[in-house]
Amino acid sequence: MKTLKLRIKDKHATQLNILAGSVNFVWNYVNELSFKHLKRTGQFFSAYDLATYTKGAGEYLNLHSQTLQAVTETHAKARKQFKKAKLNWRTNNPKAKRSSLGWIPFKKTAIKHISTRQSGKKCLKSTLQFSLAKGKKLTIDLWDSYNLALYTINTCELVQDNRGHWYVCVTVKEFPKTACGTGQVGIDLGCKDSAVSSDGDKLQTKVTHQYAEKLSIAQRAKNKKRVKAIHAKIKNTRQDLIHKFTSKLVKANSLIVVGKIKSTSFTKGKLAKSVYDAGWFEIKRQLDYKCANAGCHYIEVNEVYTTQTCSCCGSRQDSPKGRSALGIRVWFCRSCKTTHNRDVNGAKNILAVGLGRL
Repeated sequence: MKTLKLRIKDKHATQLNILAGSVNFVWNYVNELSFKHLKRTGQFFSAYDLATYTKGAGEYLNLHSQTLQAVTETHAKARKQFKKAKLNWRTNNPKAKRSSLGWIPFKKTAIKHISTRQSGKKCLKSTLQFSLAKGKKLTIDLWDSYNLALYTINTCELVQDNRGHWYVCVTVKEFPKTACGTGQVGIDLGCKDSAVSSDGDKLQTKVTHQYAEKLSIAQRAKNKKRVKAIHAKIKNTRQDLIHKFTSKLVKANSLIVVGKIKSTSFTKGKLAKSVYDAGWFEIKRQLDYKCANAGCHYIEVNEVYTTQTCSCCGSRQDSPKGRSALGIRVWFCRSCKTTHNRDVNGAKNILAVGLGRL
């Protein structure tokens, strides 16, 4: 099972915002109903129980009956996951202090793929049709880079980002798997370079700093629309760099070993901004699911002393140590007469720890 995210054309935004308001109304209704039932009886409503109270409401809200079921199921699941008697209210009022992003769920029987338009071998546009109440249909056009005609659609959710753009999140089966390579590589995560492999490849996400001046100008001008657009540009640029780096690793290797490091350990000090820019969590998340799809072995190991130990002879006498030596990126080991790049040396030691565990 894989989720594909595709952009919807902006001409459908007004209609989708109205449907999202109806979904929020159903969510708030079952949220209040479930909380009152808990106070009265001391028991939680299940998704099946909530469905009986929303039966027939789709005719007045212009929603398909299975959309109502999807909302009640998601509510019951979230309430159980977060262990809360009442969840947050949903509102799509832009003037509210905490406005919710649009969300419209659909099940398999309410989705139909109509057509796909191609330009040569590249798929450009697709049309999806969703069932609403009283036999009404919602037809939307979207930019299709995956060619949905090749897959069987399982479920679908229409979601909105903070700029007001709408996307289709489609879950499909039988997505083609990527073949992994035969190599072995260790990955050292850092701030100067987000990730460095034992082969010497580097991932640098600090190219997003080129937007810092434009962002500060927009923030001082209190141009919220421009600020959101720049933040989205930074996020998309970082995501693109990480995707290219992780995909290259998976295609070339059968074993990927990453140092086990948590971003939350560094986000309370002076390194917080650099850690957030590095995107360590996203790197590990992408490697995890891409390795699972390609059949590549992915493990995380303890990286203690990996940057201080010589990867050739194992000596720690001449290596830089402590915070004062963080600026030293290259050092010379007198025991084996070898010059090391600090990050590459750490990545080689991380790979050795992973091989030792295996």
